[in-house]
Amino acid sequence: MLVLLPPSETKRAGGRRTPLAVDALCLPGLTASRERVIDALVALSADEEQAARVLKLSVAQRGQIAVNAALRDGPTLPAIDRYTGVLYDALDAASLSAAARRWLGGSVLIHSAPFGPVGALDRIPEYRLGAGVSLPGLASLRTMWADAVTSAIAATGPSFVLDLRSEAYVALGPLPSGIPATYVRVVSEGADGAVRALNHFNKHAKGTLVRRLAETRPRIGSLRSLRAWADAEAMTLRPGAAGELDLVV
Repeated sequence: MLVLLPPSETKRAGGRRTPLAVDALCLPGLTASRERVIDALVALSADEEQAARVLKLSVAQRGQIAVNAALRDGPTLPAIDRYTGVLYDALDAASLSAAARRWLGGSVLIHSAPFGPVGALDRIPEYRLGAGVSLPGLASLRTMWADAVTSAIAATGPSFVLDLRSEAYVALGPLPSGIPATYVRVVSEGADGAVRALNHFNKHAKGTLVRRLAETRPRIGSLRSLRAWADAEAMTLRPGAAGELDLVV
């Protein structure tokens, strides 16, 4: 099973003084696209005023421009440790066992804006770039990434894909047709049976779900086996809209 996660706007600073090795990231078919986006983001950082406008940075956030300028030589962390925020705090990868972290490394991709999907243990620098930003000199990120990411995922031949990305990142890499997959929405059910989508708890529930997967490391190759695992773990995953599962919390 392949699990796709969204990134987070908030990130942990610092890391090991091992610079980004673009050709060492997973999905090597994305290397050329990665190089182009990185080059454009570094070039943008040379003009502070333009960078602040393009990235929609407040005065207090302008330090992120220097972070982008150092993309190629700044410190790196495993992607699963780089991101913070509700989802990643609930996943709490740093507290997992070595075996659980190896599972994350082999089963989880985090879909970033500058690098495309990266492996959970791929080392990446801190950066500032959202899915909706258009970088000077490049087509939109959707144009840059969508077809390339779809092809790269298809090339891995996953037996089943669990898509936990936000819709903005789904647009940057639609899943290949013909691969069994499901998109997860987090919902709550009231006493009257009414179902409503959640926002904050959406991220927390997805982080908890991935942590439980890493801890138990089940062999999942289909929607049926995923739901059987969830039942055994006392988690409620049930059919939602077409192609979707509702995670009920």
